[in-house]
Amino acid sequence: MSRTPTTTVAELLRSKPQGLTAADRKLSHALLSDYPVAGLGSMADFARAAGVSTPSVLRFAKKLGFSGLPAFQEALRREVSAQLQNPIAKDDRWSTKAPRAHILNSFADAALDNLRTSLKLIDHKAFDGIVKLLSDRKRGVHVMGGRMTSHIASYLHTHLALARPDVHLLPTAPAQWPQYLLDLGAGDVLVVFDVRRYDARVHDFAASARQRGAKIVLITDQWMSPIARFAAFALPLRVEVPKSWDSNMVTLFAAEALVAAVVNMDWAATQARIREIDAYYEIGRGSK
Repeated sequence: MSRTPTTTVAELLRSKPQGLTAADRKLSHALLSDYPVAGLGSMADFARAAGVSTPSVLRFAKKLGFSGLPAFQEALRREVSAQLQNPIAKDDRWSTKAPRAHILNSFADAALDNLRTSLKLIDHKAFDGIVKLLSDRKRGVHVMGGRMTSHIASYLHTHLALARPDVHLLPTAPAQWPQYLLDLGAGDVLVVFDVRRYDARVHDFAASARQRGAKIVLITDQWMSPIARFAAFALPLRVEVPKSWDSNMVTLFAAEALVAAVVNMDWAATQARIREIDAYYEIGRGSK
């Protein structure tokens, strides 16, 4: 994968799994476990965290296409800046580069590029691991989103609850979350949608759920929510488009793909459940 100005270091790592040595994989794991902070300290600190020699850090940076550690760290600092950037401030930056074409075309090009890039870089083993968790009917599934993603959390809940029992949606009001936390059992699954403008309250809830033994599944953006540090699985997706805020098109695609995969895992049981639900709706209509 060639590096573009918007390609993140994490995306570079996911595009080069076959070209990494044992030391590279250790550095990659250390970086992604505390991303991007682990890579912003000294070379010695980064090497110590990964359990490798300091020269390995320099070779690692060069293998990713950087001239050295300073260029590698500058890329990470730009990502931190992008994480913290209020998406409403993107308008001026994009307006100087936007094509003369209509917004429908420019937006569609960017959104489809997000989808293509996300599909190229997504870890299919992580996706399959998430599907296995969501398909396990011995586990309760709890779904939550942040301020910008609560509607996608609701969408996933609605469709997943048709496919299997014991699926719960956390309300948008944090004041109601403690009782939901108490209902999270060890081995349950918490699916969290968290994109930039990361919500500290969502992070704290997910951390508490992890402490109670829940498996955390994170759907996030290319800069990766801090929740990734303790998630069992994380799906980073590209969301940036030439618009005053980020796009959730790829995030919604991921939600639909997960539902489709869960349904395919046990279609007979899902079909029987949907038929029974539909029968209750028919009874309700007939009683009016």
